[in-house]
Amino acid sequence: MVIKPMIRSNICINAHPVGCAKDTARQIAYVKAQKQKRGTKSVAEGGDGPKTVLVLGCSTGYGLASRISAAFEYGADTIGVSFEHEAQEKKGGTPGWYNNAEFDREAKDAGLKTLTINGDAFSDEIRQQVIAEVKNWGRTFDLIIYSLASPVRTDPDTKVQYKSVLKPVGSEYSGPSLDMMTGKITFTSASPAEGDDIPNTVKVMGGEDWERWIKQLSEAGVLSQGCRTVAYSYIGPKLSHAIYRDGTIGAAKKDLEARAHNIDAALKKIGGAAYVSVNKGLITRSSSVIPIITLYLGVLFKVMKARGTHEGCIEQMERLFAERLFTGPNSAAGTVPVDAENRIRVDDWELDPAVQAEVDAIMPTVTESNVNETTDLAGIRHDFLNINGFDVDGVDYEKDIADMRLID
Repeated sequence: MVIKPMIRSNICINAHPVGCAKDTARQIAYVKAQKQKRGTKSVAEGGDGPKTVLVLGCSTGYGLASRISAAFEYGADTIGVSFEHEAQEKKGGTPGWYNNAEFDREAKDAGLKTLTINGDAFSDEIRQQVIAEVKNWGRTFDLIIYSLASPVRTDPDTKVQYKSVLKPVGSEYSGPSLDMMTGKITFTSASPAEGDDIPNTVKVMGGEDWERWIKQLSEAGVLSQGCRTVAYSYIGPKLSHAIYRDGTIGAAKKDLEARAHNIDAALKKIGGAAYVSVNKGLITRSSSVIPIITLYLGVLFKVMKARGTHEGCIEQMERLFAERLFTGPNSAAGTVPVDAENRIRVDDWELDPAVQAEVDAIMPTVTESNVNETTDLAGIRHDFLNINGFDVDGVDYEKDIADMRLID
């Protein structure tokens, strides 16, 4: 069959196998080029960077980019966990399933050990499987990336399922929303949180599960001396705080950041550390449906590209690893620059006051008639399609796909 993007309300509900694989390969190629540019030595070349890495939420976005950076710049062996729908001959899989397949293929070709576990990373069963696998390797983890994002989580102790919601707190939030495919601008609203919306969202998207992972890995004796762990967060500009930073998801992110201090204290016993990395805003499957965010990102990308400071997932994570985490001699773990809350800030270029002032000046001027001039509409549309393997260079989208399991 010929596969075209199926889009419903700013959500793409299908994926292109070859496109997903090629975009993963593009990210790998970028990291390899950066390795040469920076002169980074891999483990096999005598480098002292990460050797055995666990990535929780490894299949897309920042998680995938982190796994690629660890493997293809530093030569780390990796275990990744994500929950994907597996492709069948006549039925497509999720984008992450294809991304994982391409990562595993290229990692094996590079002589790296790789294991991708398809399952619920919130469950103790998956935790025990990871522990058993790394012990089977005869290894311990020196880096753990926590990049999980999910609408639901089942508490391992009570078996109660919790659902997260994206809502403001206290009052309704309204703002302009940009349709990336048509360029149309509409005003959308989000009703305020009610009932248990806030604690339920914290239960799913907060730091409880991250803390549980580190505790069980520590008790199992599979953390290396000096082990570090990093989770990801977002703050964003003031104009989005009502729907994000001060909303239900923001409450979860604040819980994540608070628990990072607990994890950090626990890891200090083995010379390790825990950090939250605050990253730049990007087009993702979730950000695409948040009021005002697509319009903001369209303007932001326009401004940052003109300044030469725009980054996608892979550029951001490669910079996080090379300029924040592994800055010591011979790419060893170095002193990490942090803010007053012990957070790593790689949103520094986005929140540059000059960038934000320019964005603030442009935002009120955007209309449907000038949207192509005032925003990077083509760029955010490309990123949106790219997530699901569409609009990827070098892919023949008219070619018949006879077997949806194949990524060539």
